[in-house]
Amino acid sequence: MSGIKLSICIPTYNREAFLRNSLTYCENDYKFDFPFEIVICDNASTDGTQQVVEEFIGRGLPIRYFKRESNAGALANVTSTLRLGRGEYLIYLADDDILIADAVADTIRYLDNNPEVTCAHAPWFFYDEVAKNDIAKFYNVEEDRKFAHGSFGEVFQYMFERHIFPEIAIYRSSPLRSAWTPREFCFYPFPFLAHFLDQGAIAFLQQPFYRSIANSAIVRDRQQEGTNDVMTSWDRYRGGLEYFLYTGAKRGALNLTPEARLKYDEMCKIFTLNRMAVAFRFWAARKNFIKAYELYTRIVWGGMLDHPEIRPFRERLPLMVAIQTLVSEVNAAIGINTLLLAGFTEITALENLMRELGLSERVKVTKELSDSPLECTAVFVSVERDREYFVALGYLPNLVFHEHDLARHILM
Repeated sequence: MSGIKLSICIPTYNREAFLRNSLTYCENDYKFDFPFEIVICDNASTDGTQQVVEEFIGRGLPIRYFKRESNAGALANVTSTLRLGRGEYLIYLADDDILIADAVADTIRYLDNNPEVTCAHAPWFFYDEVAKNDIAKFYNVEEDRKFAHGSFGEVFQYMFERHIFPEIAIYRSSPLRSAWTPREFCFYPFPFLAHFLDQGAIAFLQQPFYRSIANSAIVRDRQQEGTNDVMTSWDRYRGGLEYFLYTGAKRGALNLTPEARLKYDEMCKIFTLNRMAVAFRFWAARKNFIKAYELYTRIVWGGMLDHPEIRPFRERLPLMVAIQTLVSEVNAAIGINTLLLAGFTEITALENLMRELGLSERVKVTKELSDSPLECTAVFVSVERDREYFVALGYLPNLVFHEHDLARHILM
């Protein structure tokens, strides 16, 4: 044995400022009464990452540093940090996040006192690093819960009821050797948890030991790395749940009668729809209302007619989708540099809205017939009968729009 109790595993790539910040927390706050190490895997950074690491090594931080010759991708780099850790326990730490040292130490003590537990999960905080306060927890655990080896049905019910993503945990090293395998179509935390549960007990603890920085002091208004997953990976989330259930069924822990299969399938659907609703909110907040509407159709078809994530946007969604459809069609048409708003007395507010929804700066907005060539001009008419008038003048027929053309497909 190495004698190392805990390996803190940090993958990184070209993020020297974030890594310096993270290692400063390590240096100042991580005062453990047991030996620990920091394993940093550098995915062939071209910035000053190596110099930052060497600086902290020189100041006595117990770092083991590995740098690739070429970038192998994010999953390979995460795998590398976990495989290279020598500790009895391992924890993943993003290079821009923070551990809560006292809570980490408490979790290590829990694992020492419960040798049958292969991993200990806990909710994590979203943290405002500027204001230095916790914003919210990702999920709630009312009391510490230990689940017996192979209790797949019980764990699945628990995750479903609390909408748990088992992403943050401290892992016992020995079962990790056969548990960690990156997944492409199945969101990895659910298969990962399945393989730990297949080897021993698992625990969900009440006390958070991890802070995910939502508002960074390094770069203000920085998008979180996981945001794209939230916005696009709902089917991978479902795949992860199905992988978890499949593993339980193959181990004989779940009796998949036709009725049970229907029940689990419905639970997977509901879990996934809730994630899609969060994605809807993210797309709407980014003012991509066309994508938000696509998700809306799937969420409502799934039976969630009045989801709280959707409710604030419902009233204005049809108008936003219609205007953004006009914007996207005008932007996409080669050679179109003018948009004529025909029959509108005041166009400033409408033009501002269209610019906000992405209308290209190369497109001039006007309410007057101009000298622009007809084939370079799109037209938006306020009165449907005027459409034929502009087509008769020679404007391209598929670039003369009325509200009916833009809103016909929006079915609320």
